[in-house]
Amino acid sequence: MKNNKKIIYYQDEVNDEFSEVKIEPRIIDENYKYIHKNPFWNMGSFIIQNIILVPIRILYAKIKFKITYIGKEKLKKYKKSGYFVYVNHTQPFGDTLIPSIPIYPKRNFFIVNPENVSMKILGNFVQMMGAIPIPSNLDAMKNFKKAIEKTIRDNHAITIYPEAHIWPYYTKIRPFKNTSFTYPVELDVPAFCMTNTYQRQKNNKVKIVSYIDGPFFADKTLPKLSQKKDLRDKIYNQMVIQSQNSNIEVIKYCPKT
Repeated sequence: MKNNKKIIYYQDEVNDEFSEVKIEPRIIDENYKYIHKNPFWNMGSFIIQNIILVPIRILYAKIKFKITYIGKEKLKKYKKSGYFVYVNHTQPFGDTLIPSIPIYPKRNFFIVNPENVSMKILGNFVQMMGAIPIPSNLDAMKNFKKAIEKTIRDNHAITIYPEAHIWPYYTKIRPFKNTSFTYPVELDVPAFCMTNTYQRQKNNKVKIVSYIDGPFFADKTLPKLSQKKDLRDKIYNQMVIQSQNSNIEVIKYCPKT
């Protein structure tokens, strides 16, 4: 890499967002259709996710990142059950493709911010790709939870980015809350983590090595709130350990002084 690497200054490690794409988010209210009963819509969604996007994912990940997955065999034991996958959020476009490759042929859905489904026409396409947007109000939360439960009960995977905000090429794990760990606790299903690391190739080029760990389960001997924290801590700590395999820094992140 060149010595004059890009530097980004951050103020809030939890809430700062560094995606260059700026979209006005739509309101995801009780009228948003999370679950589609139209068979043609659902067939189209399957074709997009598990046929059209498959070669695009593989070619993009291999050509751009020379990606390697370590531990993907851990997912195969759960090919007939639904589960959650927690991933660090470091690629604006790649993060919509990278996790689905080792999960295939299981369908993979994503919990996303409303911005991802806010573009006219394209918003529906993004939903067909597997996007499940976070509700904007309490009235929509009921439908959101139903969609999460149905997706898992249909034996699909759901990918979650607990850091919530994109920090391109960041090599550490940012703090994240317990909130998104409610789902595997309440639905009593396994959780995995996928830690994308940036590693040096010849000529100082960069490749992604993605480490898959799990399954992690909620400790049912604990109260519900403690189960969420315990599961969060297990996954966070494992992601921190794996992130230490990064050995090249494309973008330097510095706190504002």
